[in-house]
Amino acid sequence: MIFDGPGQGRVLYKQGIHMRPDWENVVTPVVDYAISHQPEMDPERIVLIGWSFGGYLAPRAASGEHRLAACIADPGQWDLLEAMKGFFTSLPKEALEDLPEIDPSLLKPIEEHIMGDASLRWSIVQRAFWVHGIDSLADYLRIAKDFELSSVVDQIRCPTLVTQAENDPVARFAGRLYDALGSPKELLRFTAAEGAGDHCEVMARSLFHQKSFDWLDETLGASAS
Repeated sequence: MIFDGPGQGRVLYKQGIHMRPDWENVVTPVVDYAISHQPEMDPERIVLIGWSFGGYLAPRAASGEHRLAACIADPGQWDLLEAMKGFFTSLPKEALEDLPEIDPSLLKPIEEHIMGDASLRWSIVQRAFWVHGIDSLADYLRIAKDFELSSVVDQIRCPTLVTQAENDPVARFAGRLYDALGSPKELLRFTAAEGAGDHCEVMARSLFHQKSFDWLDETLGASAS
């Protein structure tokens, strides 16, 4: 079952509902619907798979929705503010330490760089700002602090598969998530040599599907017998 949540697809385009950090409160009604309206759904074998930013959203949801039999984070992520700091290394050390609070004037060189790069302008200004309902980098930093797993990761109970593609900067905290998990877990690395080294294994999704479903077969196999 595929669904759009806040800040995604039709929910964003048609309803104007923006992204929210507490994805456990998004997925719980989805699970309710799946169990009550989808008779083919086995309530004991519900798996949540999140890709791209879903690598944050899925484990965040699993921290509060404990009816999930398993969770896949592709790629695994951590606290958004900590990840964003890697993009702001040109800031003075004191300013980095004070984030998310910042003098907006310090962000002007970074904003100019973003606006001068078509790819960055699309991914940050045209897309991320829209998804989150904001209009500045300063606002992005302020809301980023709420998108965090560090305070809830110990509440994840279901088996969790964390992926990490070799050349994917979004996946650089996958190991942090994996190490912090107390539930059954596996870290699945993808390489450029096998054609799967980019973000979400985009050039080799079939390989991701093969390996992730093999993991699900092993993880859920006991309940199938």
